[in-house]
Amino acid sequence: MQRRLVIDTDTGSDDAVALMLAVADPDSDIAAVTTVAGNAPLDVATRNALYTLELMDAGDVPVYEGCDRPLLRPLETAQWVHGEDGMGDMDLSRPKGTPREEHAVDALRQLSLEQPGELTLITLGPLTNIAAAIARDPELLTRYAHTYIMGGAPDAIGNVTPVGEYNFWADPEAAAMTVAAAGAKTLVGWNISRTRAVIGPVERRVLEAMNTEYSRFTLDINRVLDQVAREYNGLEGFDLPDPATVAVALDPDLVTKSADVCMAVATADETRGLTYIDARHGEAPQPNITVVWDIDEAAFKQRVYDMCALR
Repeated sequence: MQRRLVIDTDTGSDDAVALMLAVADPDSDIAAVTTVAGNAPLDVATRNALYTLELMDAGDVPVYEGCDRPLLRPLETAQWVHGEDGMGDMDLSRPKGTPREEHAVDALRQLSLEQPGELTLITLGPLTNIAAAIARDPELLTRYAHTYIMGGAPDAIGNVTPVGEYNFWADPEAAAMTVAAAGAKTLVGWNISRTRAVIGPVERRVLEAMNTEYSRFTLDINRVLDQVAREYNGLEGFDLPDPATVAVALDPDLVTKSADVCMAVATADETRGLTYIDARHGEAPQPNITVVWDIDEAAFKQRVYDMCALR
């Protein structure tokens, strides 16, 4: 039985690799892609999603444009991390396809109503679309089989501020609403990306030796991210938070350590985007999310290699 996916993305360079992993998985099928402003402005994120799907011969997947700014705050993109085009300033050609007319928020709700319990939701960007849909329909996430969220820094080591990870920092109100909403949820935070999903010199040599269309694309679109990750984040190469999240959704057995916790998201300016866990013995509320604390790094990277080897 194939896993049916709905992927919400602010398509930058690592999101593109995540979409490629999802398309390449033989046991999965993408029912829809919804786009949101984040890594890049909405129109750029949508263009990148369409381009990547077409590159993977999946141009028939419906793409729905969503919110072009956070719920309450001005949009602050991560183009300095991913390039002005979100894809390493590669000057890619325009995709042939166009997004559907229906708004992403409406599509997210309608898909869950039409196929309750049959769809897995994966979020790769700021949670604006998801929160807007929850505001209209508080039971939204209960109709998805599971929601996998790339966001937050549960170990309180951020990449935008000392404690804030970009997706949750960009729209903390949306993150707070989504984390608190009813429904089965798993968080794959930046703690996983910076420790288990870094494409450093060793992994780069593997991809360069492949010299396939997909391996070259993966390296090229992440060239701006690679420089930022090394100089700003102190990593050995570019990290892949969104592909790690998709990989966990495709194969939960990749998770080697996790915990069900009660989590909340800070919205005050001083702690904006901070994810904090209530671990008080006997006093903490019921868990509302599963936090991934570790994954099988070798198995994750092998999944990336296998995708890149396809063409």
